[in-house]
Amino acid sequence: MSIAKKIAHRAEAMKGGAKKTAGRATGSRRLQTEGRGDQVKGNLKQAGAKIRDAFKH
Repeated sequence: MSIAKKIAHRAEAMKGGAKKTAGRATGSRRLQTEGRGDQVKGNLKQAGAKIRDAFKH
């Protein structure tokens, strides 16, 4: 997995965390849910990349 993709997956997870926090601060359940979804998606992509790298070596 390229370093650029790893950075992109991490950025997606961080963006989701920021959205979730912003949703909490503003009381927006939609923004909170959207952020949680983005965060989970980024974390899953990171986990998949780690698994691929483990079997690659």
